[in-house]
Amino acid sequence: MSVHSSEPPRRGPLQDVGVLVTRPARQAAGLAAQLAALGASPIVFPATVILPPPDRTRLDRIHATLDRFDIAIFASANAVEFGAPGPQSWPARLRTFAPGPGTAGALAAAGIHEVTIPAATFDSEGLLALPALCQLTGRRIAIFRGEDGRDLLGDTLRARGAVVEYVDCYRRAAPREAQGLVAALLDGRVDAVTLTTSEGLDNLWKLLDADTRPRLLRLPTFVPHPRIAEHARGLGFQAIVTEGADAGLIAGLLEWFASHPLLRR
Repeated sequence: MSVHSSEPPRRGPLQDVGVLVTRPARQAAGLAAQLAALGASPIVFPATVILPPPDRTRLDRIHATLDRFDIAIFASANAVEFGAPGPQSWPARLRTFAPGPGTAGALAAAGIHEVTIPAATFDSEGLLALPALCQLTGRRIAIFRGEDGRDLLGDTLRARGAVVEYVDCYRRAAPREAQGLVAALLDGRVDAVTLTTSEGLDNLWKLLDADTRPRLLRLPTFVPHPRIAEHARGLGFQAIVTEGADAGLIAGLLEWFASHPLLRR
């Protein structure tokens, strides 16, 4: 027997808020689902397209010689998706590091569970503050990352005595068109923006024109790192720094719209 309630459905705290999600496609799905569960209307527009490397020769060589390394660092969840081998190939002695819980979660899903992450800031600087990455003379380290990633991590680890090999396991590209995003901005369906990389911000900015850029700049923009916020503010965005990745972005949105309710509600 089914029971029907005459009560209206409960409205979520982000009811009807249109949130632009600019993460790459695979990572966008999880954030969009969490936003929808809170009543928001996620508008997914991946500002960066993630592609496999044009040549896997180097990646395959590293996979075949993993037992020669002491430490592996995955720079992002994308690096895990495109660069992690099967768990049966992962040497038990190989210490694994990630810049934050999102990347550690991706490694766990790939079958690699013993992962160390920073206690404070979830970035390269946070990794470099870990005691385990301070005394490294003679230690061999593989850094799995995207093409043209930051060199701060590897350069600093080399200065600490490590032998570092970068493993570029994916490429980033800009989307080719933004018709859907432009339509959403012109129709007033976007109420907030989430940005997770400076590169994605640049891609987004280049795709828009003089009519749509001002509409984007009027919106509260939530970012997980001060470095991204600084870049966004330089373009004129009202950037709000949150603590952490998806959970922080959602907390920032909840706090903002609790005190800035939508007029159309």
